[in-house]
Amino acid sequence: MRRRNFIQGITAVSAAWPLAVRAQQRKKTIGLLNSASQADWAERIAAFRDGLKEVGFEEGQNVELIYRFADYRYDLLPAMAGDLAGRGVNVIFASGGDQPLRAAIAATNTIPIVFTSGGDPVSAGFVESLNRPGRNVTGITFIASALEAKRLEILHEIVPEAISIAALIGSANTRTDDDAHELEKAATTLGVHLHFVKAGNEEELGAAFRDMIQKPDQALHIITDPFFAAKFPKLSALAQAAQLPATANSRYFATAGGLLSYGANFAFTYRSAGVYAGRILKGEPPAELPVQQSANFELVINLRTAKALGLTVPLSLLGRADELIE
Repeated sequence: MRRRNFIQGITAVSAAWPLAVRAQQRKKTIGLLNSASQADWAERIAAFRDGLKEVGFEEGQNVELIYRFADYRYDLLPAMAGDLAGRGVNVIFASGGDQPLRAAIAATNTIPIVFTSGGDPVSAGFVESLNRPGRNVTGITFIASALEAKRLEILHEIVPEAISIAALIGSANTRTDDDAHELEKAATTLGVHLHFVKAGNEEELGAAFRDMIQKPDQALHIITDPFFAAKFPKLSALAQAAQLPATANSRYFATAGGLLSYGANFAFTYRSAGVYAGRILKGEPPAELPVQQSANFELVINLRTAKALGLTVPLSLLGRADELIE
């Protein structure tokens, strides 16, 4: 090899090293803290990545996602949040109920936190106000407690003769009291009796349905909970076996065979969270990013299930539905 070519080669490689180092330094990191399992939350996390892409960040290119899924072991969340904070990630994305958000807030008051939540983040103390969160926390909320009441009303429209309704509630849901209170107010207005049944694991789930079968319940309302989100196929099968018209918060329940679902469009919610995380990576402070209130809700009715249960869906509901499964 000629000396000149050798020197030119060394010079080119040397020049490339700083570029490679700078590219590596430019790669941002987001810690994803979630109470569920990665498989159960795959579609929602994909929507989060889509949101990141909208503002110029792509996993493996200029941003690294560090995943921490608790697999419904809520007691693991504080240590996972502490691990992400210790790694010095640029942003923490907390989702899958309020427990991950509480753990993230306890772990750091400096790293920006983006959340998705069904609760009221102001009354919960997560932010100072919706318009000006004021600290290192912001995100997307869909105020699930109010949606619980609306969903009960829709169920009653389809099954007006149901005067006793079982309400399946998760034992680890931090919004249990709020959701139960909203449901009880709606039930009083509708003139129906609610029978609360708690289940936080597989064993309790089976026991809950055995309890419903023994009671004179005529319908089932499944309250929003991360554990239930992973069990929609099983929940719909149990409801059908018990001949109970049932409702849950996500379209995944209706597509799995449940009678109906009404709730936030989670793809939209998680994509919006991804956009917020990307904007923060670009330098916008979370304290100045208003908490978004999702107004993107969807009603899905499974007409096959309605027919199997001998129910006729009112025309008014058919017209309001975002999707009909036939």
